[in-house]
Amino acid sequence: MAIVTRVVLDVLKPHQPNALAFASQLADLDASIKVNLVVQEVDDKTQTIVLSITGERLDFELITQHIKSMGGSVHSIDEVDVQGEAIRGSSD
Repeated sequence: MAIVTRVVLDVLKPHQPNALAFASQLADLDASIKVNLVVQEVDDKTQTIVLSITGERLDFELITQHIKSMGGSVHSIDEVDVQGEAIRGSSD
C-alpha cells in the first residue's frame, strides 16, 4: 500500500481551539509530523483553514478523526503526496 507523506486539507473549525492549539494537537500525533495552518476566512463561529501536514507515514484516518474530535470538518483533500511501498508476499 502506498505511503502518504503529505496532505493538504480544506477544513472548517470552530474558533476554539485556536489555530496554534489546533495545529499543535495534530503535530503531537507523531514525532515525524509537521503542520502548517493558514486561516483563509473567519466568520462569527468558525474559521476556514488550510492544513498542510507532512510526515514519514501519515495515518489519514487518525488525522481526520482527530480533526473531528476538535470540532473540525474536512471539506476537501486538495493535495496529496504518496510514495510507493514494495509489495512483499508470495511470488507466483
